[in-house]
Amino acid sequence: MAEIKTLKPTESELEILQVLWQKGKATVRDVHEQLVINREIGYTTTLKLMQIMHEKGLVQRDDSARTHIYKAATNKEHTQKFLLNKFIGNLFGGSSSQLVMQALGSQKVSAEELNQIQSLIDDLKKK
Repeated sequence: MAEIKTLKPTESELEILQVLWQKGKATVRDVHEQLVINREIGYTTTLKLMQIMHEKGLVQRDDSARTHIYKAATNKEHTQKFLLNKFIGNLFGGSSSQLVMQALGSQKVSAEELNQIQSLIDDLKKK
């Protein structure tokens, strides 16, 4: 896995990573077909983005066959943790509680989600 600390995926790159995390491995065409479901994007744009992502180390490419197969070089959880920590640091002054209060105060939260949050809090208190 690539070291995500030095890699800062753009929004478009994150969309591609989401497809690769879901599929495991995919061709440019496979990724492109998923992307065009949600927005208009040209095939050559998808190809160029994936080539750049390969150069940046965000994806790995198997070019042993005629059709190149790509896979994410970083796992989803590691990327989420890195980006969330960066987000909390930049927008909430490093305060996780400020993030949680903002998120819970501005969104409708189901009883099931509240139970999951409470379980997490209970587990954190035990540590």
